[in-house]
Amino acid sequence: MKLSTKGRYAVMAMVDLSRHAQNKPVSLSDIASRQEISLSYLEQLFARLRRAGLVKSVRGPGGGYRLARGADEIRVSEIILAVDEPITATRCADLGGVGCRTDRSKCLTHDLWEELGNQIHLFLSSVTLQDVLDRKIGPRLELAPVLPAGVGGSMAVS
Repeated sequence: MKLSTKGRYAVMAMVDLSRHAQNKPVSLSDIASRQEISLSYLEQLFARLRRAGLVKSVRGPGGGYRLARGADEIRVSEIILAVDEPITATRCADLGGVGCRTDRSKCLTHDLWEELGNQIHLFLSSVTLQDVLDRKIGPRLELAPVLPAGVGGSMAVS
């Protein structure tokens, strides 16, 4: 499964915003500098985040962005979906049950990848910006079964 830079950068920027927005708006140029993300790319992402009601813009001198809700109320899944990043592991388009093969049937592993996408969505829905800031992600991962040495691998997010 791949999560594009759009989703990853949106989450990075929102975590940065929640960390630095104490009582004042944060400029996108500050976020861009700290996170090494293109300012023009952030502007596009924040337009989507604003439309989704996740951030508020503040105009004028000292303006910028602030969170529309508390960091403990904004879920990572909301951020990813706000920038139109699908949380899916199948190659099938959402066609109302129509499969990914040329004959419109589902591939043999469709249900496996669809359920993986569902589990990823559930996990990202369980994580808030505050959880990321507080580094409270680890305990969720500790619940996964341990594989014997040499079995398995890593799933890359690129």
